[in-house]
Amino acid sequence: MAISTIKERPRVALILLTCIGIVGFIDRIIMNVLAEPLKREFALSDTQLGIVNGLAFAVLSVVLALVVARIAERKRRLTLISIGTLFWSIATAACGMAQSYGQLLLARVGVGVGEAVGLPSTYSVVSDYFPREKRATMMSVLHLSAPVGAFLGASGGALIAQLYGWRAALFVAAVPGIILAILLTLFVAEPKRGGLDSGVADGATADVPPLKTVLGRYLRWPTMRNMLLGSSLASMVGFGLNAFLAAYLIRRYGFTLLEAGIVAGLVASLPSTISILGAGWLTDRMGSRGNTRGYALIPAITLLISAPLYAFAITRNDPMLLVILVGLCGLFQYTYLGPTQGVFQNMLGPRMRATGTAFTGMIYTLIGGGFGPLILGAVSDHYAAGGIAPGVALGFAMATMCIVYPWAALHYWRASRTIEADLQRPI
Repeated sequence: MAISTIKERPRVALILLTCIGIVGFIDRIIMNVLAEPLKREFALSDTQLGIVNGLAFAVLSVVLALVVARIAERKRRLTLISIGTLFWSIATAACGMAQSYGQLLLARVGVGVGEAVGLPSTYSVVSDYFPREKRATMMSVLHLSAPVGAFLGASGGALIAQLYGWRAALFVAAVPGIILAILLTLFVAEPKRGGLDSGVADGATADVPPLKTVLGRYLRWPTMRNMLLGSSLASMVGFGLNAFLAAYLIRRYGFTLLEAGIVAGLVASLPSTISILGAGWLTDRMGSRGNTRGYALIPAITLLISAPLYAFAITRNDPMLLVILVGLCGLFQYTYLGPTQGVFQNMLGPRMRATGTAFTGMIYTLIGGGFGPLILGAVSDHYAAGGIAPGVALGFAMATMCIVYPWAALHYWRASRTIEADLQRPI
């Protein structure tokens, strides 16, 4: 088959872009499983670990992502994705060369910058390859980057770190992104903007709406506003919990680095893969039958279930019971991902989607990836300062974080009351 024909295949684009997302997530979260070696190497507190795992990554990316997205609304998106993927891969390798806490922070900022350049356009590209009635499912496939990346980053990172040291784990993690950046350039074509959206202006010739118009839609449309608030809160809990799960297994139950990495990777990947794909498929199926409220109600229900289940699971004395219950909770924690992005893409015009994705990514990176680990680490340090054993204190902090899940569920329930009307608005 001719390469020009291959480049026009939507599923080839989806597979490569999903793989890039997986590598991006590996490079983002591999520091989680390396938390204990880093703590020993640089004599870090849990608060400092939270900064490395979250806030350092978010410092520049929250602003840069919007700037790059405005360029992506006008220029070739796949070029930006390739450049960003190459940059964050190099920055990941730089993390492995850090000789001080300050150098490590700067390298992590570089990873965030690369992802700010490379990732916002992926949702826009996929939205132009698939029709609106399939977008929640396709967004769910893209969101497999989180569970698959979590498993590969945690288990693979732990294995390499156990055998060759934490620096080698970061060097190895940098390689796939470089390869994928080349493959994307060779085998994926830029799709026509808005080609599969009926009733909108030609995306190839339409003017790019001002930034305030795009951001205003998230704030003025009640469905988008509530789903953004709900997903931001849920991501804050998820990032925080995952950032410290491996460290908790080591401190509380005496797991080795390899054991903790494999277990943390498995409980964060397999159940959430089922959760993400299942929710995307189910909500698209409900939507095709006229029940669009499911895009918001399914996340509302599952997030409400997640709060008591995870808090109960993480405080068990039996590590086997803990792992089983945390894995069970993974079936509920991440259902919001695909439906939320699918709804956002369907409520934005063709030349608003890269900016919208950058804006939501900025919020998730800052609130979720930035403050989630930082807040959890600070709460853990607070409990430990009160005389509680460090392992137990970290478990209590993780359980405490779960009180945010019902707050997130409330916003999804509120979105379910307005989603039908908002989906009928012109985009």
